[in-house]
Order: sequence, then C-alpha cells, then structure tokens
Amino acid sequence: MTEKEALRKEILELVGRYCDMEDDARSYRTGDRIPYGGRVYDSREVTALVNASLDFWLTAGPEASGFESEFADFLNIRHCSLVNSGSSANLLAFMALTSPLLGDRKISRGDEVITVAAGFPTTVAPVVQYGAVPVFVDVSLPTADVDVHMLEDALSEKTKAVMIAHTLGNPFDLASVKDFCDSHNLWLVEDNCDALGSKYLMDGKWRYTGTIGHLGTSSFYPPHHMTMGEGGAVYTDDPLLHRIVRSMRDWGRDCTCPSGVDNSCGHRFTGRYGELPEGYDHKYVYSHLGYNLKATDLQAAIGRIQIEKLSDFVEARKKNWAYLRKRMDRYSDRLILPEATENSDPSWFGFLLTVRDGAGFSRDEAVRHLESRGIQTRMLFAGNLIKHPCFDDMRKQGIGYRQIGPLATTDRIMTDSFWIGVYPGLDERRLNAMAEAIEELCER
Repeated sequence: MTEKEALRKEILELVGRYCDMEDDARSYRTGDRIPYGGRVYDSREVTALVNASLDFWLTAGPEASGFESEFADFLNIRHCSLVNSGSSANLLAFMALTSPLLGDRKISRGDEVITVAAGFPTTVAPVVQYGAVPVFVDVSLPTADVDVHMLEDALSEKTKAVMIAHTLGNPFDLASVKDFCDSHNLWLVEDNCDALGSKYLMDGKWRYTGTIGHLGTSSFYPPHHMTMGEGGAVYTDDPLLHRIVRSMRDWGRDCTCPSGVDNSCGHRFTGRYGELPEGYDHKYVYSHLGYNLKATDLQAAIGRIQIEKLSDFVEARKKNWAYLRKRMDRYSDRLILPEATENSDPSWFGFLLTVRDGAGFSRDEAVRHLESRGIQTRMLFAGNLIKHPCFDDMRKQGIGYRQIGPLATTDRIMTDSFWIGVYPGLDERRLNAMAEAIEELCER
C-alpha cells in the first residue's frame, strides 16, 4: 500500500468513526417535532461521499455510471439516466416524446396530454411550457389516483400521451391506463417520484411501477424513498427513447460518447449531419435542443449506498403505513382512510387523510391541531393545480388546457385532505405520538 493509499484509508476510517458517534440530537423526546419525511443515512453514505470527493470528479463520471447500472438492475429495466432532480426527470421524459426521431408519434405544440390536477406541478409543467395542452381528469378516493372511467371522455384526435403520477406511492390502475394507451397508440409516462419500490400485478407478474409505461421517472430529494440530496432518474426499456433522453440531458448532442471520451464510434470526423460541413466534429453536433441536467459523481456515490438500503426503506414505509392504518381504522366515520389500489403493493410515500362531512372538525382545524403538537403535515401538493396563480391567465382566457367535468373529487382533496409521513426515520414512539394526536382530534 502506498503512502497515499494509506492516508486515504485513514481519512475514510476517521470519517466513519466521526459519523458513528452517538448523536443525541437524533433521539426522540416527547414533544419533539416529527417531520413528514427526511434523509435516512449512516456513516456509509458519508464515507462514500468523502471517498468520491477525494477523486475530485465533480461532474458525472464513474460513480454516476455505476449508479445508473445498479438502479436499472434494481428496477429490472434496461436503461437509466441519472439527472439532477425529479422535476428534470419529468421534463426529460416529456421532452423526449417531442423528438423528431419519433416521426408521426412525436408530440407537437397543440397536441394533448391527459393528466390530473391533483398532484405535483412538475408532472404538468413541461406540457404547458412546451406548448402542448394538458387535459385534466378527476381522481377517485380513497386511492387519490386517476379516475380511469374518465379517460375515454378526455380522448380527442389531438391526444398523444398520458402522463400521471402514482399518488403518495399508491399505484394508479395501470392495467386500465395501459390498455387505454395501447388501444389508442398513446405514450404512457409514469411519474414514479413518490412511488419508488411500489409494485403492480400486470399480466400475472409483479412489476415495479415506473417500468410498465414507456418512460418512468424518480426523485431523490431528501424526503423521497432514497436520496442523494438533489437528483432524479429517467428509465425505459426502449433504446430509442433512452438515446433521446441522453441526448436531451447532455446538451442535445448527437454524440453518445461519455463526457471526457472521444471517438468511441471511430467516426468522429467522417459523418455528415444536417447542413454542416462533412466531417464536422461529432462531439459538437446537436440532434436536439437540449439541456445540461446531469447529476454529479458526489451525489451518485451517496445514491449507490442508498440503493443497497432501498428494499429495507420500502419495507419500513409499508410497516409504518400499516401501523397508522390500523390505529386509525376506528375513525373511518370521521376520516376517509387511504386504501391500496387493487392489484398493487404500494411503497407508501405518505398517509393521506380526508375529513368527512360531519366529522366535527375541518381539514384546516385538523392540520392546526397536529402542527401545534409538532407533527408536520402536507397538503396533497397542488390540490387542484388549475386554481393556482400559475394558471390565472389561462383560466381567465379559457385557453391552454382542457378540463373534463367539474373535477369534484380534486376540489374535495384541495379543501379536505392532508397527509402525514411514513418515512423510515419514524420509530414506534414517533408513530404513537402521531396516532395519539389524531385520536385526540377525533375524540374531542
């Protein structure tokens, strides 16, 4: 072992020792704030981060490539592209479908994409930003997922895709949605950012959500199922879609060489592209108007350790959700309690509660009660995205989107629903405190 190797080993051992020291700040005391989500990590992630930093590979490099391979293996899917956020993943997944390489199937400005308003805005934002038209259908309770009975009503001659999220980890009815898409030759994008590790029984086989549609997306923001701080991924079994995603992620370039690698194809200076001079350097040929949405090797090093823990994280979320569901069951006359979609095995992101009419308290009163006891709550994201200021101009002018029916359940979620956490950082003491606070609310 060289002196440099020995010093590196000593540095990493010291990092591990530092992280393994007992941290009193992490122990729960009655009355402490209980967050809805957060990072769950130990010395292995920190050591991996420091180890990668010693290589000083600040952009995407060998750790990023390793992450993409290992994450694809976990999902049992062919292709994965690491990006800098779940929002960027949704942007790339949608924009890939606008590529001229897709011929007549590409989404053009003015084409329509079926989605829901009861979700996170970055599922819809790329559609609007590109100039396509989101078509909003309602959702159903208690699953809070898309009402599949409205899909046919939303269909028009301009429809090109369906892009919907699995709400709080609960898979939408993938069998019905996929059958609808297949019947009408539509693209299906699964926003899987809140559902990593969820499974759906499709054609007699359990498959991970995000791998059943044409494209799936994930987020690695700290409250999500695994984290690398910021980060996300786009994945697919389709090699052409993968090529387009990679191109758009990496400035829109036509070349498929990794960063820092030249001429892996052997034709760097011999091709002809567009109206460029013959032999123009392929490293600077652009087949798309793309972005730079890569993550860094430092993030990927953390993510690779998190992948190793992902199955345990998923099981912890299921266990925590089941604990709350059992404790809350006797209050089903006051609260609409969450239920898993048929033929699904959710990796829950949160525990959704909807206040019933006549409960004796409102959603806002329930939220204030829980927050006053240190229990962090969240709305179901936008509630109804169409009601937000970002839609003011479109709503006033009646352009830019279509709405199918009154979206009554979406509006109910906007006024009556909220959720609390089930993330792996919750132990039984915290879960008990959460349950006791809801019991106090329902019994007062």
